[in-house]
Amino acid sequence: MKQRNAKFGIGEVVRHKVFPFRGVVFDVDPEFANSEEWWNAIPAEVRPTKDQPFYHLLAENAETEYVAYVSEQNLEKDESDEPLRNPQVQQIFVLEQAGHYKPKVNFAH
Repeated sequence: MKQRNAKFGIGEVVRHKVFPFRGVVFDVDPEFANSEEWWNAIPAEVRPTKDQPFYHLLAENAETEYVAYVSEQNLEKDESDEPLRNPQVQQIFVLEQAGHYKPKVNFAH
């Protein structure tokens, strides 16, 4: 198994390269760690490889807030400096500076 370093860290704000949503990273899997059912639901032509970091995001789009699971190849740093409105963000993180959140010390998931 080769060593993989995650491009994004806990508390970093990212956006999806294809779909219109953004979010803050709250956990990272060094490689795919979701169900085969979830994997197979992704259309084959856009299905990412499993051997890359996958990120758990407190995500939001124009309509709603939710949790997303996204491959590294589909994410990029969000440069908007806009605050996130997902209410779970304030439960887990403290805004340290624009574009980066720091986990609260007393939070355990």
